[in-house]
Amino acid sequence: MNPRRIFAEHESLIFGIGFIIVLLVLWESIPLWYTLPRGMALFFTTPSRIAASFYELLLDGTIEKHFYVSAVAFLAGLALSIIVGLPLGLLMGRSATLEHLLDPYVTAANATPRIVFLPLLILWFGIGIWSKILIVFAGAVFPLLINTYVGVKNVNRVLVNVVRSFGANEWQVMKIVVLPNSVPYIIAGLRLAIGRAILGVVVGEFFGSSHGLGYMIASAATNYKVDVVFVGVAIFMAMSVFLTLAIKQLESRLASWRPEAAKSF
Repeated sequence: MNPRRIFAEHESLIFGIGFIIVLLVLWESIPLWYTLPRGMALFFTTPSRIAASFYELLLDGTIEKHFYVSAVAFLAGLALSIIVGLPLGLLMGRSATLEHLLDPYVTAANATPRIVFLPLLILWFGIGIWSKILIVFAGAVFPLLINTYVGVKNVNRVLVNVVRSFGANEWQVMKIVVLPNSVPYIIAGLRLAIGRAILGVVVGEFFGSSHGLGYMIASAATNYKVDVVFVGVAIFMAMSVFLTLAIKQLESRLASWRPEAAKSF
């Protein structure tokens, strides 16, 4: 294959990877160029030390154990937020009565920092998986609900009236017009929900857990194990990148479906 064509097709990816490599090399080289003060040296690490710690934690099963706990809380909380937030956003967008009834409570709950609910959740459900699932749910449900609601409210009324003129019922209007035209808003809400869900996992495990990657980071920080802290941070960053790429793939697939769906009536 033509190298120039390959470079043109993957230019952003190549530059992104190259930039990360340069940063890692510079980071690794800092102790060679500069003698750190004794206090700072205690809290400084390098990519090679982080990689060595990651390998050790991987071999002894520590990462697997903590990752499993965090993944369960993340997936369960995110799934619950989708099950609740998506239908509720659609219903609020289509029903003026439900909108007027729920909008003040949704606005107030969304404006409240989620961390204030954590002490109550720990008191009610204890230090365990359920308190983490619910704090993840509390963080993720509102971006998805609100974005879905806004997407439904911004659907072109002309399209709705045209579909109704052909005798379509509410379900057919939802399926043919509302859902396809709300997809960009729903995807944007899902992106925000994933970020909030990961934040919920971290916060929940910092203060209300004895297992998980967030707990591993907090415990390592307490014991001045900077390498282990960076291992946990790197895993969360990798999760975020992977999920963002997955959402982009989903968005591209739905984008190709959306125009056909919108024109099918």
